[in-house]
Amino acid sequence: MWFSLFILTLAALVGHHFWWRAKFKSQSERRASEIEASQRKQQQTSLDAKAQQQVLFNSMLEGLLLLDRSRKIYLVNRAFKNLFGLKTELRGKTIVEALRLHELDDLLQRVEAEKQVLDYEIKLPDLNERWLQVNAAIITNSAGERDGTILVFRDLTRLKQLERTREEFVANVSHELRTPLSLIKGYVETLLDGARNDPAVAERFLKIIERNSQRLDLLIQDLLTISALESEKIKLDLHPVELRALAGKVLTDLNAKAENKNIHLVNELPEFTANGDANRLDQVLANLVDNAIKYGRAEGRVTVGGKQRDDGVLEIFVRDDGPGIPAEALERVFERFYRVDKARSRDQGGTGLGLSIVKHIVQAHGGEVRCESVLGKGATFFFTLPDAVDLTAD
Repeated sequence: MWFSLFILTLAALVGHHFWWRAKFKSQSERRASEIEASQRKQQQTSLDAKAQQQVLFNSMLEGLLLLDRSRKIYLVNRAFKNLFGLKTELRGKTIVEALRLHELDDLLQRVEAEKQVLDYEIKLPDLNERWLQVNAAIITNSAGERDGTILVFRDLTRLKQLERTREEFVANVSHELRTPLSLIKGYVETLLDGARNDPAVAERFLKIIERNSQRLDLLIQDLLTISALESEKIKLDLHPVELRALAGKVLTDLNAKAENKNIHLVNELPEFTANGDANRLDQVLANLVDNAIKYGRAEGRVTVGGKQRDDGVLEIFVRDDGPGIPAEALERVFERFYRVDKARSRDQGGTGLGLSIVKHIVQAHGGEVRCESVLGKGATFFFTLPDAVDLTAD
C-alpha cells in the first residue's frame, strides 16, 4: 500500500510541477506581452511627441535651425527650407555644407563665445538682394554644458525695401522742395536788395516766384494725394461712368495747352461705361493726356482710345507721337519721382508724381497700368478697368 501511496504522491508532485510551470509560463508570457505593449506605447508616445514638435516647428513663420553639440544639423522646419529654397535632407550636415554661407560659421563662433547673439543681419549672395535677421543661442543641459545651438531666421527683405523706399522718398521730396524754395528765396532777396525799384525786373522776378509757388503747391497736393492713396484712406465713390464723355471733358480742358504746341487731340474711345469713381478716373486721364501733350511732338497728335478684351476687361490707352521712352525706363515710369529726362520734366512743371498717382488710382479700381514705346515713334500708356457695365442688360 505504501507503494501506491508513493506513486500517488509522486504523481501529485509531478502534476503540481507542471501546473506551476504552466502558470509561470503564462505569467511570463503575459508579463512579456505587457512589457512589449508598454514599449510600443512609449515608442508611439515618443513618435507622437516628435510629430507634434515637428508640426509646431513647421507652423512657425520664422526659419528654425537646431544644431547638435558637434555643429551638425539636427532639425530644420519648413520655413527654413522655404527661406533658402532647400529640398534635400539636411540632417547631419554642417551649415557651410548645407548653405555655403560662411557668415553663419562666423556667427556660430561668436555665439559659442557669447552664449547669445541677437539681431545679426546677413545679406544673401543672390540677385534678388535678400536680407535675413538671425537670433542665435546656446542650448545647455542640466549640468550647464553646451548641448547644441538654436538659430531663428527672419526674412528682412521687405522691411529693407520699405526702408530704402522711404529714404529715397524723403531724399526726392527734399530735392523737389529745395529747388523752387531756393529760387523763391533768391529772387525775394534780389528784390529786397533793390531790384523792386525797377518795375520790369520786379515783374519778371515776381512771375518766377509765382510760378515756383504754384509748383510747390502742386507738389504738396500730389504728395497728399499719393499718401492718401497708398494708405487707402481715399474711398472710391463708385458709379457707372461714361468713359467717352469723360475723355471728351478732359480733352476740352486741356485743349488750350495742346494748341500752344499745335497738337491735335483725338477722342477715339468707344461708348464704354465702367463702374468707377468719375473724379479719380478724370484725374487718371488728365494726367496721361497732360503728359502726352508735354512730351509729345509739336504739331503732333494725342489720341485717347480703348477696347473691350475677350475677358470683358476694358483697356483704355493714351497715345502720343513724341520721341518715345527708352526700353530700360518702361518699367520705372510709374515710380514716384522717376523722370526719363529730369531737366526737361522740371522745365515742363511736372512734380514727378503724376504717373504714380495714375497707377495707384487704377489699382484701387482693380486694374493695371503699363507703357509701350518705340524710340522716335511715341509712347502709349494703357490702363484697365475690370468693372465694365453691360448696358444691354435689363
